[in-house]
This record gives sequence, C-alpha cells and structure tokens, in this order.
Amino acid sequence: MKTLARALGFGLAGLAQAASIAAPWDGRPQWWLQLLSLAALVWLLDALRPAGAAADASPRPWRAAGLLGWVFATAWLCGTFWWLFISMHTYGGLAAPLAALAVFALAAALSLYYAAACALYAAFAPSNPLRSAAFFAALWTLAELLRGSWFTGFPWGAGGYAHVDGPLAVYAPWIGVYGIGAVAAAIATLVPLAFRHARGRAFALPVGLALVLFCVPALIALARGLPADDAARSRGRIAVELLQGNIPQDEKFIPGGGIATALQWYGEKLRDADAPLVITPETALPLLPSQLPPGYLDAIAARYASGKQAAIVGLPMGDGRSYSNAVLGFRPGEPAPYRYEKHHLVPFGEFIPGLFRWFTDMMNIPLGDFRSGGLAQPPFLWLGQRIAPNICYEDLFGDEIGANFRSEESAPTVLLNVSNIAWFGDSIAIDQHLAISRMRALEFQRPMVRATNTGATVVIDHRGRVTHELPRLTRGVLKAEVEGRGGRTPYAVWVSHLGLWPLWGLALAVVAATLALRRRPG
Repeated sequence: MKTLARALGFGLAGLAQAASIAAPWDGRPQWWLQLLSLAALVWLLDALRPAGAAADASPRPWRAAGLLGWVFATAWLCGTFWWLFISMHTYGGLAAPLAALAVFALAAALSLYYAAACALYAAFAPSNPLRSAAFFAALWTLAELLRGSWFTGFPWGAGGYAHVDGPLAVYAPWIGVYGIGAVAAAIATLVPLAFRHARGRAFALPVGLALVLFCVPALIALARGLPADDAARSRGRIAVELLQGNIPQDEKFIPGGGIATALQWYGEKLRDADAPLVITPETALPLLPSQLPPGYLDAIAARYASGKQAAIVGLPMGDGRSYSNAVLGFRPGEPAPYRYEKHHLVPFGEFIPGLFRWFTDMMNIPLGDFRSGGLAQPPFLWLGQRIAPNICYEDLFGDEIGANFRSEESAPTVLLNVSNIAWFGDSIAIDQHLAISRMRALEFQRPMVRATNTGATVVIDHRGRVTHELPRLTRGVLKAEVEGRGGRTPYAVWVSHLGLWPLWGLALAVVAATLALRRRPG
C-alpha cells in the first residue's frame, strides 16, 4: 500500500506538471503550478531517503527513485500530448486501444530520460541544499535536452513553457526555454530541501537564493522596458491578413469536400485581399501543384506579380519522386516564387522511421517520406521586413530558428508560423502550441505571426503578448499590424553560433563537479 500511495503521489505531481503548460480550465500556462509540481517531485524523492541516515554516506534508494520518477514523467507526458490519440484514432482509423497504447508507449519511452535523472539524483545528491539544487537542475536539464534532440527530438510540453507569463519569462532572451527550465528546477529544489533539512543560516541561504532568482527577472524587466530600447529595435510596421479556413481534418483530402472548399475559399480570399501581405496556413492548398486545377497557381502568381501586395501560401511540393511541406511567396517583380521547405519533419507524419512502416500502414493517414529543407533558409523579403517562416511544430526547436540570427544584418525581423493542427481536434494542443510560439517571440524579441487552419491564428508581439486573435474553429480573416524588430538578444547570439551546446556543457560540468566532490575524501 505504501508503494502504491507513493506511485499515486508521483503520478498526481506529474499530471500537475502537464496542466501547468496549458491549464485545462482556461488554456493558459500556470508557472506556479510547474514549480509546485517539481517541488513535490523533489520532496517525494527526498522522502525515499531512510530517516536519520547520514547525509552523503547514506544509501540512496536509486531504483525506487528511478521507477517513481518514470511514473511522474509518464503521467506528465501522457497528460501533455494525449491528443495524439485523436489523430491516430479519430482521423487515422487506428483502433482505440492501439491508439491509447501508442500514446502511452511514446510517453513511457521519453520518460526514461527523467527516470535516469531521478535515479542519479537519489544516488549521488549531496546533503548541502545549494549543491543539491544545482545537481538536480543539471540532471533535469540534461533530461529535457535529451528528449528534445535524440531521435529527431520531441520536446513538446517542456517545463519552461509554463513560465511564458511568469516572472521567469524575463530570462528567455538570455537563456531560452531550457535555461528557464533549469532555473525553475533549481528553485523547486531549494525550497523543499531547505524546509526539510536546513536550520538557521543553512535554511536562509537556499531560500534567499530562490528569492534572488525571482528578483533578478524584475530588474532585467525594468532595464529592458526603457522606451529608448523599443525605439532602437523597431523596424517599421506591416499590415497583414491571416487566413483561417477551418477545413475539418476528416474532409481536408476529400476531392469533392474539403479540397473543393479549400481551393474555392482560399482562392477567393487571395484574390480579394487588400493588405500588403496575406498569409495562408500550412497546406492550405492540399494538392501538389501538378494536381491543382489548370491555371490555379498561375492565377495567384499573376495576382501578385504587380502592385503593392504579396502573399505567402502553404502547399505540398513535389515532382512525383520526392515531396516537401512548403510555402511559396509571391511578390511583385519576381520571376519565380520564394520557396521555404520544412526542415524539421514530423516522425510518422512526414517521414517514417526505420522498422515502423508496419505501424503507419495500420492508419488511414496520407503519410509519406518527405524531403527536408535546409537549415537557416533565406527569409522572405517584403516592404523592409525579413520574414522567416517555420511550419507546424518547427517552432518547438528554438535553436534551429536561432540559426537564422548568425548575422544582425540578415536576421529576421518577423517570425512566421503556418500550421494545421486540426489533426488534434478542439483540444489543449491549440493552447500548448500558442505558448510555444510565445516563448519563441520572447527568446528572440521578435513578433510571431501565426496563420493556422483551426487556431490559434494570432499576432504575438516581441514581448510574447497576443495582440490580435481570431476565434478558434471558425472560418475567417484576421487583419492586423505587425511591428518588425531588429537587433539580437543574447540568446540569439550564442544559440545561432553554438546551438544548445553551452547548456549541455554547463549541465554536464555541474554533474561532473558534484560527483568529483562526492569522491573527494573528507
């Protein structure tokens, strides 16, 4: 019974972590809940330690910690991306038990990183709360980085996204979402360990450090908010029209249904638009150019071949042998359209990992092996703005977006995400993806424009605030002004040249130093 109660506690803490990314009750991130969830994890891990045992010399129940950490992470990840069930069962036709098992298997496999982090923490954490907090934060960050990079990476729901509205969000332009997650992990460790083990001065130090980690963002926010800073970075404004077709996913690829509706509606809106820039969602035109009605794409090109308007249109590209998920940009005076091809492809959706074709053959989803576009493709240049597209879940990978910021002279002034997450219905996935895009805006201090099929079609300013939004699951056009931004954040500078390796290196150094100090004779 005691083991079952412990597993239940870890599972509930994990579900709280899932809710913190986008709360079921309002869809908004809850930074306090993320900290509370991690603090509960640390408290429960520390409770596994035998009462009264000597600090550094005591045996640690690392096996139990690893197992229960796995329970925490599996509950967290299942509670985060449960909506994958909708795409596989509702739209893919996979039997409900198999779809549920597939979601669980993915969460269980990714949770092994966190299980290892918890086991190592239980085995080697020092008794000093400050060193222990640094050790846990480093291990947790390594687990997050591993999940976000190995086997193409699937970092959806990383803990740092819960802080897009919280006090730690001010760290985003300096250390990015993984750095925020590391700071949150340190705070979440300091407080429970201080209350459980420390007394007097030893109590004040960790609690004081936790308070400092909260106060520093306020000082950074004050400095960053000076009017002169805003004026120096502004690169002018551009009016946009964002098209949201709201084509149901179960109709999207039906010739007489969603295909006909999409071609008619998007064709009309592209023809009648009056904004300087009009943008469609991902695969708004759900056919290859060769499959479109004769002259359809030529008519769009002719419409934007002259005048003072441009358009960015999402559609698949291919020649019968290879395919890509792409956007085409049409603007006056250009003999050929601008082209961006999706770089970071979705496993099982745009390419099929080796040995898994049997699984995708069980679903009725138009899957294929797409080709990947290059990293740091040129931006779309229009009216003084450098617009950098990314498609669907590509905005999960801030280091890849950061590759566009290697030079201040060529860095994007506007980020653009085009998506179609109708695969996941009217679920929390929409809110979670919005939080991800908002974090990218914070990291690079750039507006993020989102044109989606079902939502969230929004304009996000360089402070991560949603300034314009179209109602979800409706068909409509969002008209807004976007202010392009210049300059480069510290995060943009180092991530553009080094990727996430500084975070890897720092976390590994903390782990190595902790283990070395532990081995040093007293």
